Amino acid sequence: MGDKAANPVGSVVTAFEVLEALRRLNGAGVTAVADELGLPKSSVYNHLETLEQEEYVLKQDGKYYVGLRFLNLGRHARQRDSLYETARPELETLADETGELVNLLVEEHGQGVYVCRVRGDRAVNVEAKTGDRVYLHSTALGKVILAYSDEERVDEILDAHGLPETTERTTTDPDELRAELADIRDHGIAFDRQERIAGLRCVAVPILNDERRPVGAISVSGPKSRMKGERLESEIPERLESAANVVELNRTYS
Repeated sequence: MGDKAANPVGSVVTAFEVLEALRRLNGAGVTAVADELGLPKSSVYNHLETLEQEEYVLKQDGKYYVGLRFLNLGRHARQRDSLYETARPELETLADETGELVNLLVEEHGQGVYVCRVRGDRAVNVEAKTGDRVYLHSTALGKVILAYSDEERVDEILDAHGLPETTERTTTDPDELRAELADIRDHGIAFDRQERIAGLRCVAVPILNDERRPVGAISVSGPKSRMKGERLESEIPERLESAANVVELNRTYS
């Protein structure tokens, strides 16, 4: 959710649209990309060939694919802050202890980005992967980040992205969401009760800086059949709070 550029460069915008189309289509030829974007084939061809020249796109058997060179950029982006390195060991411990899926999420441009996901031995498969973006209001991770963000930032995010419904349980009323955020601040814990994925429950706590503002959040997710009762309400939250405390200390004093 960045500010609009005063003088955006059209060719750069188109290049990223082409890359996003390749990602959505899982590789495609010129015609398929042009149809996807509603652009002239000649323009799409020139962009693809230039991206291949710079090794950000791979061409095989007449199709173009997003290239592995982006891995280097992604690794750099994830490691530019100490959060990933300090949180990863705690996420691995949580995954071993709970057997569930453990997540680290940060806010960027008003959406949540999964920075790290660690699977326990009983973790369920869900569609989100590292690097995927989600609406903050539909996840425990996102809600706990919103709860500890200042009011102005919350307003900016809601104005930009709204409150789209992901499941029938997603909160789509601004007043209801703000009431829930106040409760999360009071207790330091957020819950996702099948609000993003039907059948999946999640509990999250924030990772805060010295000014008590969120730098990220960690969570444990699992099927509703296992994420219930004392395990959901107290056992896992206590483990998450302990892990977040360790991460915060290590970020401060490392």
